Amino acid sequence: MDSIERKLAAGLLRIGAVLLRPDEPFTWASGWHSPIYCDNRRIFSDPALRSFVAESLAEKASELYPDAEVVAGVATGAIAHGVLAADRMGKPFVYVRPKPKDHGTQSQIEGTLPEGAKVVVIEDLVSTGMSSLAAVDALRAAGAEVLGMVAVFTYGFGVAEEAFAAKGVSLTTLSNYGALIQEAAASGYIKPDDAEVLGRWRENPSTWNR
Repeated sequence: MDSIERKLAAGLLRIGAVLLRPDEPFTWASGWHSPIYCDNRRIFSDPALRSFVAESLAEKASELYPDAEVVAGVATGAIAHGVLAADRMGKPFVYVRPKPKDHGTQSQIEGTLPEGAKVVVIEDLVSTGMSSLAAVDALRAAGAEVLGMVAVFTYGFGVAEEAFAAKGVSLTTLSNYGALIQEAAASGYIKPDDAEVLGRWRENPSTWNR
């Protein structure tokens, strides 16, 4: 396992960002039911993990996309991650709303985005990929060239991989579901029964618990 994958997974467990509720499943915005919820927003409250994530995102984005001119964060979860990464990269920052606001400038993209700018997108968590790719669509519609996306965490669902491929967007993540469950099992964070439930859910999350 990659050291960043492992360290981030361990960090998420340490701060209690991984919530298990098999008997009262969480309901995602997509309508899917899930026995697990990864609350990446808790990263912001932990200085050490916050810095680790910011530095890792900045290093990965710089390594993969050295020509990037602007960093864009996906609202709302990735705004802070994106700003911290952009600061370390010395790049301008913008963020993308889910839809244009209904007042003021009615902007969907906040900040200064030059026409034709080469953009790397920062995301916090990728599940189905729909909201992440909607941000890509908005950036492209504004005339930006999206080089790729770097995210903190992904569940690694096939539907997301297919959607990113269809849009021609390269996705790189710091950690993922497999690394998280492996670390959780090794540390005793989850019990064997939990691991079995999580495995069944991962096989077909869209129909689990229906």
